[in-house]
Amino acid sequence: MAEIRNYPMFRHLRAEPSVHVLRFRRGKLVSSGRGASFWFRPLSTSLAEVPMDDRDIPFLFHGRARDFQDTTVQGVITFRVTDPEKVAKRIDFAIDLRSGSALEQPLEKLAGLLTELAQQYAFGYLAKTDLRHVLAEGAAEIREHISTGLHGEACLSEMGLEVTAVRVSSVKPVAEVEKALQIPVREAIQQEADEAKFRRRAEAVQKERAIQENELQNQIELARREADLINQRGENDKKKATDEAESAKISTVAEAERTSIQARAQADSINTVEEARVRAEQERMDIYRDFPTERLLGLAAQDFAVKLQKIEHLSLTPDMLSHLLSRLMQAGAGRLEQGEPGAGA
Repeated sequence: MAEIRNYPMFRHLRAEPSVHVLRFRRGKLVSSGRGASFWFRPLSTSLAEVPMDDRDIPFLFHGRARDFQDTTVQGVITFRVTDPEKVAKRIDFAIDLRSGSALEQPLEKLAGLLTELAQQYAFGYLAKTDLRHVLAEGAAEIREHISTGLHGEACLSEMGLEVTAVRVSSVKPVAEVEKALQIPVREAIQQEADEAKFRRRAEAVQKERAIQENELQNQIELARREADLINQRGENDKKKATDEAESAKISTVAEAERTSIQARAQADSINTVEEARVRAEQERMDIYRDFPTERLLGLAAQDFAVKLQKIEHLSLTPDMLSHLLSRLMQAGAGRLEQGEPGAGA
């Protein structure tokens, strides 16, 4: 909005750079420019202020698709003034010479015009399209239809207006229809979620089965190794027992051989001693066999006399003495007959 200062007989206007000011005097355009600053006489001057910056017009209108479903289209149209003199001829942009505020509402008129044009093109598209397609691809297509239609409008170029952008933010059906349309999608999503859950459970079961099979294989392998260990221990114990038996056998055989050798040596020693004793006895017997009887008796008497001190009691019967005396007499007679010396002693 332009700033106007009041002075006696004269007034001063200062406008922003984004505003185009048109000054009329007695119904004729005398000056025009952006960001103008000048003195004027209020009694003979009329002023118009046209904004030159981009303006956004939000729109929201309801239409009906080809399948008779109500649809709400919401978006924004951006436009700007390209020729302020042309638009000032078609729309009243006059301002109050005292305060600088607009006398009418020109921007609202422009907004209504652009909204009605956009609604016309949007309704034309909706009338030829089913709701499902509108909801799926409608936002881009509606924007394209509105943008193309507005750029092709001759009245806008004649008014010095230019549409710079069209944006469609949402296309929605009524709440009941939207909810009904969401049910299949929601069910499909839920079904996919359930399938994903089932797949996850199946994978978990498969993994659990694999783990159990792994554990079972480990147990089987451990059992097999334990059996091998037991068999190996048995073989080791058997080999140890066999080795011990063989060692004991060797020791026993060695001991037996040693004992046998000792026994044979002892037997040989005994045999040698006995043989010597037997030979000595045999030789003594041979001596006694050829030795005269009376000498034998003398030797016996001599031995008897040696052992007499150890004999406590001696019993001599007449039979023994008679037999002994007869033998002695026979021995003495024999010696006399043979003429042996000392026989008469």
